[in-house]
Amino acid sequence: MTMTTILNLFTSPSAFPNPQRLRIFLHEKGIADQFNERVYDMSPVGEQRQWRHLKMNPWGETPTLQLPDGTFISETAAVVRYLDQAFPGRRILGETPEHQGLDNMWDNRIWVHILYRIVTAFHVLHQGLGPKLELTTNHAWGEHCRKEALAHAALVNQHLSDGREWLLGGEQPTFSDITMATAIAFSKFPVNATPLDERFEHIDAFWQRWQRRPTFLAAYADRSSGVPELDNRP
Repeated sequence: MTMTTILNLFTSPSAFPNPQRLRIFLHEKGIADQFNERVYDMSPVGEQRQWRHLKMNPWGETPTLQLPDGTFISETAAVVRYLDQAFPGRRILGETPEHQGLDNMWDNRIWVHILYRIVTAFHVLHQGLGPKLELTTNHAWGEHCRKEALAHAALVNQHLSDGREWLLGGEQPTFSDITMATAIAFSKFPVNATPLDERFEHIDAFWQRWQRRPTFLAAYADRSSGVPELDNRP
């Protein structure tokens, strides 16, 4: 793929962690300017759930990437894997087979046990998208997911306690670090009431490191994350 090819990308505001995982990746990779990004309205009558997007991605989720030949790729990790191989630059998913395996291991741990748990609580405990979209309420399951997220965050906190800056111990963040950053951001979304904050000393230091990265700040430039410390920064 040439660097002059502009790809179509369909996302949601930075409040939603999956499009945001991709958006941070694009800035870390240095290819954010290679995309024509369309940010969808997620309301019950919004574009994300209308037929034009459902023809691209019947699951109706974002992000969705359109390739020049008309192929569509969705699911964040799949889109990122494609782009990391298709574009030059450092490999965000790991430079070596070992690092790629370790990055995938940590990404799965964080996505399944922390971020997705918080997302589930957002939907079934807090009805985060409102009653017209949230068809299931389960307070017991939502509370279980909230506690699971905190328990597994404690394991990540312990992993970071040896002084490493990033999960794999290198000088630059990999995709698992990006997933963890979006998990922290979404945990601070006020309705979630599960902030991964200074109670987790090493996670909080990790979060502060991200906020000093220009790529991270650029990815939250829309100031629509719902997290005051990101949206209200100078």
